Amino acid sequence: MIRVLLVDDHPLFREGLRHRLDLDCDIEVQAEADNGLQALEILKDTQIDLVLMDINMPQMDGMYLLELIKEQEMSCKVVMLSMHDNKEYIVAAMRHGADGYILKDVPGKELIEAIKKVAAGKRYFSADVIDTLSQELASGKQVLVTQREQLVLRLISLGMNNKRIAQEMNVSVRTVETHKRNIKQKLDIDCTAGLVRYAIDHGLDR
Repeated sequence: MIRVLLVDDHPLFREGLRHRLDLDCDIEVQAEADNGLQALEILKDTQIDLVLMDINMPQMDGMYLLELIKEQEMSCKVVMLSMHDNKEYIVAAMRHGADGYILKDVPGKELIEAIKKVAAGKRYFSADVIDTLSQELASGKQVLVTQREQLVLRLISLGMNNKRIAQEMNVSVRTVETHKRNIKQKLDIDCTAGLVRYAIDHGLDR
């Protein structure tokens, strides 16, 4: 059973979404929230496998909650469910580590498919979202690397070890190690020398 948290500030939309998900025997809507702050409290006390959430919400938006979930290494997957198909939102979600991004106008069948694929450890993006990402990748932009990860790359390129980077960023060594591991996975790089080369090639060493 895939335990889902719905996060959207429109109750009517959440109600319809919950009704659709309840029709699938493999998915259980465990909880609902109408903003990121409320969702964060739920995540502290409830076992959730996947968060399905909007971006624009009061008090704490979906993008900031996504960043917190990834930085705190919560075990749940995150799929953004948004009406926004412009590149700024999509690229930002990718940079913050979203496991999926689908548009609100997708058929219910595709939504179910997306949830199941992401819960199984894969990633899922709507066709329009994939087109936008392809255009960004073709332009040579750094779609996958967050600003924090870019900072880690820059400090690595300056010859700093994990302890020094942690001091510079005012975070724990474990957080730095997590950033490095995520960067390596995103960029398909398996050694520190490769990270240094990437940073230099993309002007992050300045």
